[in-house]
Amino acid sequence: MTENSNNSDKTIGRIHSFESFGAVDGPGIRFVVFFQGCGLRCKYCHNRDTWAVNAGLEYTSEELIAKISRYKNYFTVSGGGVTLSGGEPLLQQDFLLELLSKLKKLGIHIAIDTSGNFPLTDKMKKIIDLADLFLLDIKCINDDICKDLVGVSNKLELEFARYLSDIGKDVWIRQVLVPGITDHEEDLLKLKDFLATLKNVKKVEILAYHDLGRFKWENLGCNYELEDVPNATTEDVARAKKILGIQ
Repeated sequence: MTENSNNSDKTIGRIHSFESFGAVDGPGIRFVVFFQGCGLRCKYCHNRDTWAVNAGLEYTSEELIAKISRYKNYFTVSGGGVTLSGGEPLLQQDFLLELLSKLKKLGIHIAIDTSGNFPLTDKMKKIIDLADLFLLDIKCINDDICKDLVGVSNKLELEFARYLSDIGKDVWIRQVLVPGITDHEEDLLKLKDFLATLKNVKKVEILAYHDLGRFKWENLGCNYELEDVPNATTEDVARAKKILGIQ
């Protein structure tokens, strides 16, 4: 849990950073809030400094709403909104519920960028109900590869995806294409079959692996485990898209 009372009855969220004019994390221009803390250990993570759950800046939901509201006129005119990313925003569920309720009252479009690696509790279902869009990162459809690459099974994230489909909640599916790891044809075909069972997918994105975040690992004194893995090329991405049958 990343919330604490901080000697008050206010719920506190831990935030890593902000991007005021995001253009890739949902429709339109987005105000992106990067939450601090993540339970996964993705070897390709380009935000390695977001993992620690007790770091970051402390905000109440009122303080965060005040910050977001200063940009509302800019992102709403573009058909945009707020994207909650990380790290992993769903780690901070009490704070998220409070924040989402306030954003909803302001009529702001809400996207949540998540791995979906959480049990579908009543609290989680309330969070899902309040959001407008999920950017769901399916790490790898091959569970053995998923466990090695990010440290956990894909079981919960696939259940999360199925639930979003069952209730008709809009979703963008994302997968990082890591050469030699997540680009096997048989796995991409299996992913294609899985996506065909979902009724709510508005977009599928293949994100090219790159090592631009390596310096963050090195600055933290951490070993970068994909040292010998090449960056994904435009040709690699085009091949994956062709297998998946997407543009």
